[in-house]
Amino acid sequence: MFDPMYFLFIAPGFLLSLWASYRVRTAFGHYSQVGTARGLSGAEAARQLLNDAGLNSVGIVETEGQLSDHYDPQLRRLALSHEVYHGRSVASIGVATHEAGHAIQHATNYGPLGLRSMLVPVAGIGSSLGYMVMAIGLFVHPWVFLIGVAIFSMTLLFQIVTLPVEFDASARAKQLVVDAGIIMPQEREGMDKVLDAAALTYVAAAVSTLSVILYYLFRSGLLGGSRDDR
Repeated sequence: MFDPMYFLFIAPGFLLSLWASYRVRTAFGHYSQVGTARGLSGAEAARQLLNDAGLNSVGIVETEGQLSDHYDPQLRRLALSHEVYHGRSVASIGVATHEAGHAIQHATNYGPLGLRSMLVPVAGIGSSLGYMVMAIGLFVHPWVFLIGVAIFSMTLLFQIVTLPVEFDASARAKQLVVDAGIIMPQEREGMDKVLDAAALTYVAAAVSTLSVILYYLFRSGLLGGSRDDR
């Protein structure tokens, strides 16, 4: 059923997601046109950071999609989109070295990264099954609803754990690229803007998930609402 309160609850996360998406597009679009003094490609920059960290065995491959870049801890390789892999811009280097930061986290047993990997399966279940169980539980039984909240909260937990993982990878990349001479200190401003905008998307995702949980708690009467007010 149509419920105006639902849109009221999810509005902050929705607006933040739009803002984050806009910032990513504009920052990456602008700084993908800005070259660096050394002129390294994203793949070359990432390779240098990995080699400097003693991670010569970590591979770097090209993958399809736009901004589909990621680090695969199981295969121990970076997958970089075409624009990032071949690009010789501040934006390409920022994204590629951020992913190299994840590989370095993995090699140094960075705790939150291991925890996030453990939560991947339950997060996938929570985002699909948890939502459905919460909705059904509102009409069936409070305990069913609470079980749904618990399952769906696994997605929120995953997103919360993701925040320090992403922030730390960016912080490592920002420092290491300057230390390694990949970009000049004055060129880092653009890289910071690209990575900070990307980090905001993870914050927006967590806020959106929390908003959904708060809405259902409100509708259940556990957060000041009423089960009959539907």
